[in-house]
Amino acid sequence: MFTDIPWTELSEKRLHKPVTLIDVRSPGEFGNATIPGSVNIPLFNDEERAEVGTIYTQVGTEAAKERGLELVSAKLPAFIKQFSAIPGDKVVFCWRGGMRSKTAATVLSLMGIYSQCLSGGYRAYRQWVTEQLETLAFSPTPIVLQGSTGSGKTEILLRLKQEGLPVIDLEGMAGHRGSIFGGIGLRPNNQKTFDSLLLDALIEYRDEPFVLFEAESKRVGKIVVPDVLYGARSRGYQITLELPVEVRAAQILRDYEPWKHEQACIASFSRIRERIHTPIAAEIDGCLRTGRYEPAVELLLTHYYDPLYAHSTAAALDSGIRNMTVAADSIETAYAEVKRAIEAIIGNAQAL
Repeated sequence: MFTDIPWTELSEKRLHKPVTLIDVRSPGEFGNATIPGSVNIPLFNDEERAEVGTIYTQVGTEAAKERGLELVSAKLPAFIKQFSAIPGDKVVFCWRGGMRSKTAATVLSLMGIYSQCLSGGYRAYRQWVTEQLETLAFSPTPIVLQGSTGSGKTEILLRLKQEGLPVIDLEGMAGHRGSIFGGIGLRPNNQKTFDSLLLDALIEYRDEPFVLFEAESKRVGKIVVPDVLYGARSRGYQITLELPVEVRAAQILRDYEPWKHEQACIASFSRIRERIHTPIAAEIDGCLRTGRYEPAVELLLTHYYDPLYAHSTAAALDSGIRNMTVAADSIETAYAEVKRAIEAIIGNAQAL
């Protein structure tokens, strides 16, 4: 027989041994938000879930159970086979730890496959995430990487992370680069998914002396960065990158590959066109429509993004953030200089 396990106990258990979390909700529910790292083995597909829900509302509980049993029965061989292929400890969950997860765990138990049910399901996990983001004490000193659009901040941070440094990739968690063009070519995450990914990183790094992340506004696309991280910037350090416009334009072309997303680029530009001097805006539009992306990007940097950045940087420095400036003529040189700056910051902090 299966047993229930609360999220607090499960999260502690996962620190010491591998546990596979299995989301038995429909693919649509799973795609909207789930516990990071979970596997989806649904009892019902989206259409079947809607059908059972309609019967529950219009006819009653027993009729919904009967129809649900009919749908599940036909899938049992494949369902059990999928579970059997997963080694080690398994925990199943649905929306609130109700019939779907308990049905799955019961069937598995009858077939000799032991699993546990997450008490309260995904809803209980989501409540825990919200509470943690409001109350978590996060003490590492922030080192924030700042720089004009195209300075290679994300690339540098990801390289530092590969070297083992504690890096929080806010844009990667959001599935958005933060600008008007930031969602092009990416699949944005919703707030629930972002919160889960961020909390995992905060817990992983909470005992580190410092943590690195990119300077973002309060919003990254449609995502709101919680104060537990955003509010910590004022007590940290800032490294400001300065690179030539042509180097930054080349980096943007590598990141965005606008030739693959021509219409999306034109549509995004239309949202800011009125904020740019009319002749310049017309020239950018013409470049985008004729595939001349390098001059389009350079004009956007010079006449739109760089003035915005200069204003936001002045405000940040006025707030008293401790800043180090790295001037470089390439992303590679900037990366090496950022590493030196981080070493200097850590050395100074340890000497205090």
